[in-house]
Amino acid sequence: MNDKKIILASNNAHKIEEIKDIFSEYEILSLKDIGFFEDIEENGKTFLDNAFIKAKTVHDYLKTKNIEAIVLADDSGLCVDALNGEPGVFSARYASNHGDSVENRKKLLHNLKNIKERTAHFVCILVKMYPNGEWVSAEGKTFGEITKEELGDKSFGYDCIFYSYDLNKTFGQATKDEKNSISHRSRALSKIKL
Repeated sequence: MNDKKIILASNNAHKIEEIKDIFSEYEILSLKDIGFFEDIEENGKTFLDNAFIKAKTVHDYLKTKNIEAIVLADDSGLCVDALNGEPGVFSARYASNHGDSVENRKKLLHNLKNIKERTAHFVCILVKMYPNGEWVSAEGKTFGEITKEELGDKSFGYDCIFYSYDLNKTFGQATKDEKNSISHRSRALSKIKL
C-alpha cells in the first residue's frame, strides 16, 4: 500500500484543489482518476452518515479492483442558526438541482429576507477509511454570518454570501490561501492526520 496515495471520494474540482493545496505532499486521486463513475446516493440524515456512505462505497469499489489505498470522504455544508440549521446536509441541493450555486444562494437569501440574526457556520465531516475497513472521522467548523448581498467571487457555493469572522470578509473576497487557512475543511483535515 502506498501511504502517500489518497483516494478522494469526490469529483468536485474545488474540493480536490483545496485538499491538494493543504496536503501537497500526498498524491490525491479523484473518483475519475480511479475509473469510478457511479453516482453515490447521499441519503444520510447527518454529515457523518453521508461521508461514511461515500467512503464505504469507494472502499468497496477499490476492493473489487484489488487496489489498496486510503479513502478520504467528506460531507460539508452551511448551517444557518435562524433557519434551524438549514440548508445543512441539503446545502448542495437546497434549491433542488444538485450543485446549482446561484439558485441555492437565491433561495437562502430569500429565506433570510426579513431576518436580522444571520449567524451561520460551515461544517465539514471527514471520514478516512483504511484498506482493512477501519475508519476514523474528524469535524471542522468555521463561523460567520450571511450577508445581504453577494460579495466577491461567485463561482463557488455560498462563499460570496458567507462573511467569515476570522477573515473579516466573505469567503468570496478571500484569497485561496486565506480561506484554506481557516476553512471548515482545513480544520477537519488538520485533525484527521493523514
